[in-house]
Amino acid sequence: MIRHVVLMAWNEAATPEKVRQVVDELTALGPHLSGLRAYHAGADAGINSGNYDFAVVADFDDADSYAAYRDDPGHRDIVNRMIAPMLRERAAVQYEI
Repeated sequence: MIRHVVLMAWNEAATPEKVRQVVDELTALGPHLSGLRAYHAGADAGINSGNYDFAVVADFDDADSYAAYRDDPGHRDIVNRMIAPMLRERAAVQYEI
């Protein structure tokens, strides 16, 4: 299995409503993806200062399933239309579990 982890820091364009819409749209995409085992997305809980603002953690059957998600037109639309305009910084990693 492949675990995909993304951390994002937002810019001043981010609002709670826009962030909630990102969560809703990313989560709705999940059931349409083959090979997706688990998908979680959400805003930082604010427990520690200095954290990123948002995280996505997704588990896939294999690297091909992850690549299909990465390149999926619906996913690319969400990234380009909603995430990119609010994004200040991004970090990601994919690893085997």
